[in-house]
Amino acid sequence: MNAETILKELLFKASRSSGAGGQHVNKVSSRIELQFHIATSTSLSEEEKQLLLEKLVSKITKENVLIIVCEETRSQHRNKEIAIQKFLKVIRTGLSRPKKRRPTKPSKATLRKRVENKKKTSVKKVLRKKPKLE
Repeated sequence: MNAETILKELLFKASRSSGAGGQHVNKVSSRIELQFHIATSTSLSEEEKQLLLEKLVSKITKENVLIIVCEETRSQHRNKEIAIQKFLKVIRTGLSRPKKRRPTKPSKATLRKRVENKKKTSVKKVLRKKPKLE
């Protein structure tokens, strides 16, 4: 994945943002909507596309479009930068493969400690019981 080529494939839409800002909000389109068409991307290999489609199922539309919205600041340019940062983070995490877990055995010392603790607990509980009068 090359970040520069992938950024050229992004589509941006600006619209009016909600929230604080008074009359300024009603005049300026500061909300940014970033769209990325995964299926038609030329900067991703087929494997990467498939991996993203599997991992980002909850974040993409039926047309395989990843949409990220940002309306954090009152500046359109700053919102665009934030949206790009979010997009790159989502793509990186979507393309990362988790390490394969290697099962390990507990050490002999750990097993010994566990048994000793169980014995101590058992003795403790036995001593709490009322003595039997025979």
